[in-house]
Amino acid sequence: MGFDVVVVGGGAAGCVLAARLSEDTGRTVLLVEAGPDHPDPRTLPPDVMDASEPTVGHDWGYLADAELDRGIALPRARIMGGCSATNACFALRGATQDYDGWAALGVPGWGFADVLDDFRRLESDEDFHDRWHGSDGPVPIRRYSRDELNAVQAAFLDGAVSLGHTEVEDHNRPGAVGAGATPRNARDGTRMSAAVTYLAEARSRKNLTILPDTVVAQVECAGTRAIGVRLLDGTVVDADRVALTAGAYASPMILARSGIGPADQLGALGIAPVIDLPGVGSNLADHPLLSVDLPTRSAQALSRFQVHMTFHSDRADQTGPADLLMFAAGPFDAGVDANARAGVFGLVSGVMSPRSRGWVRLASTDPGAPPHIHLAHLTDPDDLERMVDAVTHARRLAHSEPMAAITTGSELAPGPTCPTNDRDALATWARTAVSTFHHPVGTCTMGPDPARGAVCDSHGSVYGTEALTVADASIMPTIPTATTNLPTMMVAEHIARALLSR
Repeated sequence: MGFDVVVVGGGAAGCVLAARLSEDTGRTVLLVEAGPDHPDPRTLPPDVMDASEPTVGHDWGYLADAELDRGIALPRARIMGGCSATNACFALRGATQDYDGWAALGVPGWGFADVLDDFRRLESDEDFHDRWHGSDGPVPIRRYSRDELNAVQAAFLDGAVSLGHTEVEDHNRPGAVGAGATPRNARDGTRMSAAVTYLAEARSRKNLTILPDTVVAQVECAGTRAIGVRLLDGTVVDADRVALTAGAYASPMILARSGIGPADQLGALGIAPVIDLPGVGSNLADHPLLSVDLPTRSAQALSRFQVHMTFHSDRADQTGPADLLMFAAGPFDAGVDANARAGVFGLVSGVMSPRSRGWVRLASTDPGAPPHIHLAHLTDPDDLERMVDAVTHARRLAHSEPMAAITTGSELAPGPTCPTNDRDALATWARTAVSTFHHPVGTCTMGPDPARGAVCDSHGSVYGTEALTVADASIMPTIPTATTNLPTMMVAEHIARALLSR
């Protein structure tokens, strides 16, 4: 088998990249995905179709800090569409300063003005039709109206406004900070993943081949030039270009198994280094997450992701991008009193511009072995202080009149052992309870200097190689102040546009 381009990983980025590159009828494209594919959306598993909540039933089984007493589960979807097929359908872009910051770090062409068209190209916004939004892209985006909000979501929004937060109509408009309806890539209760949008439009093209249920072991190189990929069964697929879109955990591991990475780590595993790139697997950033849990009167199944709030911590520039995000998740049936249908919901907060950095490393040369992952959540003191600010504000919101009207008792977590005036106790709880927002980025980061940790240049090309591109969230130099599904699609759009122009 031989192709012009092999795209490795059928997640959000991979579906976008394969679909866009195959628009060029003179270019043959192979999309390889480790999980199953469902060409007919009617055969999708019910949990993948259901946009009301995330699902973890199609998972690689990764853990962060598994060697510690409390490993953190890291659901990563093993199915065509990747995490866009299993996530909560938040369709957020982040702040303009996020992307201008990338350009300032030495990756020209990635400022907000440069990527706005990529964001517009991917979406069909059903609510707004202006220069900030797209109207004919593959991914439909809409927001819940006020009369569609359930009791918990309405109370959250009213409570936020009662505390002085601005009510915003559009979280994706530049400069928006406040509380309002969440833009979501869902339609009629169905999750509109990259597989059922981008890939569905491309499947009939004769120049696109889709190979599901297939694991890529490594990139095949002739010297430093990528010439294809080796599959788990030993089959070699020839290609003029290899594009990695396997995500922030898997893309650096494929590079490492191919001999591209930190020479000392590769040598320790018996892998002959092809290119010494110290930054492969480092610079891992993720949004840390905590929940203030409260009892409520109803545990009926409701859409849980209708509104959210962005706001500033006490340490942030109050005129800049919001560094905290909060939403109400639940209610979830707690089994407290089935007759009263008692339940629990959480005021969930994330630090959206974390300074903490972790890493991902090969555990062995076996492509089926999970990597070692260290998220480093809240290890930077500034992140910890901002998370305490978020928890403190969540408690204020919980005691607002609209929220108090739907709760039935005392706070369940962190609870009375962590009074609001005891920041040390809250910090201790935060360090032990912190979890992930499932937004890993940065492990094959773009930058100007590989000696200082950069893995890719501003085109996603891997330093020291030819014909090898990374085009997923792993190349983001810093993490956007938003959920990362749309930014990941934007990255693939941006790199596809560059590859098509060559």
